[in-house]
Amino acid sequence: MSTDDETTPDHLETWDGGHVFLPVEEATPEQHPALYNLSAGHLFGGVIRPIVPDPPEYVALDVRDRDLQVVAEVAQWNMLWEAGQFRRRFFDQDDLPEPIASIADMGDINTILVPRTATRFFEYEPLFHLLPKATLSRFGLPLLRRGLWPYQADWSGIEQFLPEDFEDRLARAWAWTVWPRINSGSGLNAFSRDDPIKLLAHNLDFWVPPITDVIESALRELPEVDKGREVGPVILEDGSALEGAVTGNPRMGGYAWVGEEWADEVVRETVDLADQTGRLRDIIDAVRSHRLEDDFSTRWSYAREDFERKLHRKRNRVQVRFVELTETIPVQGSESDFADRVVTNDFMALLDREQREVVVLLASGLRQHEVAEKLGYANHGAISKKLSRIRKQAEHYFELD
Repeated sequence: MSTDDETTPDHLETWDGGHVFLPVEEATPEQHPALYNLSAGHLFGGVIRPIVPDPPEYVALDVRDRDLQVVAEVAQWNMLWEAGQFRRRFFDQDDLPEPIASIADMGDINTILVPRTATRFFEYEPLFHLLPKATLSRFGLPLLRRGLWPYQADWSGIEQFLPEDFEDRLARAWAWTVWPRINSGSGLNAFSRDDPIKLLAHNLDFWVPPITDVIESALRELPEVDKGREVGPVILEDGSALEGAVTGNPRMGGYAWVGEEWADEVVRETVDLADQTGRLRDIIDAVRSHRLEDDFSTRWSYAREDFERKLHRKRNRVQVRFVELTETIPVQGSESDFADRVVTNDFMALLDREQREVVVLLASGLRQHEVAEKLGYANHGAISKKLSRIRKQAEHYFELD
């Protein structure tokens, strides 16, 4: 594998770059990135459609010997994406090669088959093909031609031409792309490597289910191939009807997206769907509500400033008020420490003799005019001024505590 940031000319000569790599001049914002689909109508005269499709899951198969039968069966299996959990019913299980036969034996489950690779390229391919040319260049990812979903075959051996850290690069590129939609206002560098939302943005496995749902929703808008199939019940060999399924014509192939503007809209739809199915907003709100200082980097950001402002307000939770208690006389010993009443030994030590007298007399139940009379003032105006100065001292003291 190559660890270089860019694909070299030697690679292009070794591998037919005309079929895999997209020339830079062709990577226009109108044509790149792109992902398309091949119609099952090329091989099948009809399809089974589940009334309620199960969410698909990607299953990585260990296909090392390039068995042509396995390759052909995988392509047909995936081409029947519309059949969802019922696709195994198109095949004679006795004729299916391993490991596909074992998957079919598990019953009606919705699976998309991909080859197992070190980079997991085919599992993450839909996310990769949402990235524009500038983002690919920024993170040292190759500029490839349009993607095909679902996986059909890997005739080119793309794995050998990807950087060894492809998954990490793709995770960083995807996080950079999706971040403004999940945490607008502050960039990725404003947060530490262990920030939960930042980790979520980099977690490609979290984003695969919603992007897959977005792709299927787009392809379901394509017209059907006229194979003469009428919508109706699926009749099994024993004469019974397959519950939860109907027959129909396969859909035409076409683009799930093409061009930067369309791809950007798909990113937005993916985030919205992650909010519905993965409860993205609930996760983000929970993290924001329980942030720690360690979640931020040393960089200044609006998010850090907002966090520190809120933290400051929480720490400065003591509101300094002097309440005249007419029916209670608090008893304070030498070790008294009443934070809620702003009466502490440490704070009292900051006051001069007369200020301490004012606080104690008020706490003992006297009114301001009675405190003024007891201290020899003509009216309570002087007491109000002293209380104002004491309040400022208290606010400063408890803010720093």
